[in-house]
Amino acid sequence: MRTGEPLPAVGEVLAALATGLWHWNTATGLVTVDAEAARLLGLPSERATLSQAQVRARLHPVDWNEISGVIQLAVAEGTLGEVRVRIMDDQGRVVRVGRSRFHASFDREKRSYEVTGSLQEVTEPVPGTSAGRTAVTGDWRRSREAFLLDAGRALAEARSTAEVLRVAAGLSMPGFSPDGLAVFGVTGDRLTIIGHHGHQPGDEGPFTHMALDTDYPAAEVVRTGRAVYLSSPEKYKDRYPVTWPLAAHFDRQSWAFLPLTVAGRTMGAWMAAFTYPVAFTPDERSVLTTVARMLAQALSRAEAAESARELTDGLQRSMLPKLGPEIPGMGVAARYVPTGGGLQVGGDWYDMIPLPGGTSRTEFGGGRFALVIGDVQGHDVRAAGLMGQLRIALRAYASEGHRPDAVLSRASRFLHGMTFGALDEDPSDLRFATCLYVEVDPASGLLDIARAGHPDPAIRMTDGTVLARPTAGGLPLGIDPDADYPTTRITLEPGETMLICTDGLIETGGHDLETGWKRIRSILEEHDGDLEGLADALVQAVHGPSSHHTTGPLADRREDDIAVLLLRRQGDGHAGTALRPTVRRTVLSVAQAEPERVGVARQQLRELLHDWASEDQVDSAVLLLSETLTNVLVHTDADALLLAEVRGEPGDRRVRVEVTDTSDDLPHRRSPGELASSGRGLMLIELLAQAWGVDPRGEGKSIWFELYESEGAVGSGGGSVEVAVALDVELP
Repeated sequence: MRTGEPLPAVGEVLAALATGLWHWNTATGLVTVDAEAARLLGLPSERATLSQAQVRARLHPVDWNEISGVIQLAVAEGTLGEVRVRIMDDQGRVVRVGRSRFHASFDREKRSYEVTGSLQEVTEPVPGTSAGRTAVTGDWRRSREAFLLDAGRALAEARSTAEVLRVAAGLSMPGFSPDGLAVFGVTGDRLTIIGHHGHQPGDEGPFTHMALDTDYPAAEVVRTGRAVYLSSPEKYKDRYPVTWPLAAHFDRQSWAFLPLTVAGRTMGAWMAAFTYPVAFTPDERSVLTTVARMLAQALSRAEAAESARELTDGLQRSMLPKLGPEIPGMGVAARYVPTGGGLQVGGDWYDMIPLPGGTSRTEFGGGRFALVIGDVQGHDVRAAGLMGQLRIALRAYASEGHRPDAVLSRASRFLHGMTFGALDEDPSDLRFATCLYVEVDPASGLLDIARAGHPDPAIRMTDGTVLARPTAGGLPLGIDPDADYPTTRITLEPGETMLICTDGLIETGGHDLETGWKRIRSILEEHDGDLEGLADALVQAVHGPSSHHTTGPLADRREDDIAVLLLRRQGDGHAGTALRPTVRRTVLSVAQAEPERVGVARQQLRELLHDWASEDQVDSAVLLLSETLTNVLVHTDADALLLAEVRGEPGDRRVRVEVTDTSDDLPHRRSPGELASSGRGLMLIELLAQAWGVDPRGEGKSIWFELYESEGAVGSGGGSVEVAVALDVELP
């Protein structure tokens, strides 16, 4: 070419350089190639438009996968991409090796790539020649870096030995990939097979429990800590003639045995076997060595995590009891779920304790027993240790026959002495525990409950209505050695179920006590089955797939241990499931020193009437209840006892609210003036209640009223306006 002459066409230049052009649009899935690119792909030398499947059939599967990764990396970095590809014929044999440089762009609207590049052949022996593979530079090094990054990420995320082995089996190394893998461990003075891939079941038999002094490559690697590379069967046979027959029938051509070393200790060996000769160039050895180091680290982490899980699971199982034998008339179910992150052991626990004075002092039989649930502050080994000691102390105090309040008082003094009593105790590591103690009488269904800073129990009634049962309580255990824990008595009716749990069941998933309780309450109301199924449903609501659709409003999504106890009093002829009768009932005491419990009573009545047909009647019932309770607190020196019952079928029910006190003073009608602040109680009852009355008792009186869901309901009970005329204590 003379100076000043026009340059030749680009196509002519590329043809002279034996370089082809190609264009790939992932949106259409079509690849356009010129004549030279078609020739290099083993197709007729003419321009053609091919499908992705047609191009993929001409490339080695590993190289095709690498192209996608390099395209994404080139777009992300804004640079040219470069890859090495092996081109195959219709029989799956590699016919040539090519190199392609390309430019890629990403269309955000179509979410597709457009790639334009060149393709040319590179001189390199193909697999199958006498171990003559040379180093591949440039694009192979780039692919190697991308591969090592992906392999490191995948191995770092593996949490168990099985996951590590699964990741290792799926690694596709750039330019050369083994089709047989094995991971050897060491137990005493012998090799063991931790896992393998690319072999038939049973193939590992001859290599299991092989002595470390055996003339075998993996044993030598473990003994010396140095890798062994065997590029041909001849080299394997010459170097290890004794064990060569064990490897001969696998029909491999090259082997690499590398040490798995962590912190200077060789914990095993990794074997990579190839069906074609590999020269193990410095680049290839570098990749294999790096993968072996990452594999060793991943296996070490997995082994440590599995050992910790086994230890903590065993510790937790030893601390959590098995529920006692079947109790006539009662059903009990329990669940414990450790937190999903960190140490799999914490301070939550539950227990079931036989109490003296029953039909049997050594077994539950049909006598009284106690249910205990609690949570020691913290989620570590110390919390677990304190939990175990506190659980033993509670069992001891309960077995001595102490009442619930005395059991918790002694337990609080015990925990305070263990944590706050030590003079050298770190103030930041002082611990307390919440606890709920329930003494159960199976014959009568009476529950005596003492509470130490723990969530209240919930009762699922026989018709599916769920009520939170407010109970008197004291400080968490361990804070004040002289704390008092008042006892609340409730009755579990036939067919009713009591739920007690730790706060992990309520608050896990970004919930607070209010939103978390709504989630749990819906499960209690909707479930219709046995206790075991209900326990599973509660746990699934927090940890199952459905929990992702019921996340709470809080940004903090930390998990906590979960302990759940369910107690059901069976009904006649219904041993496994709850009854569905037409009565629901709540009982609540309001002391003179507890006027705030009037609000609790109102809430209890609203929950009892949650499905009542008329909202106006619900408001009326709550107003009248407030009036009658306040009358007792203001005009007498006695405490009040509330009994509310709903009877009948939906649509034809009646609610009866009865307030009892020990005062003999009876209410009477008044005519208050416009500015009077009291005296309208009886007027409200006459206006709003469909039946009401006052029943004198041996000691005290009972004021009651009824509301009917339908006009056709028939009232019952005495009480009349004439009865009220002679009363001498007014309602406010």
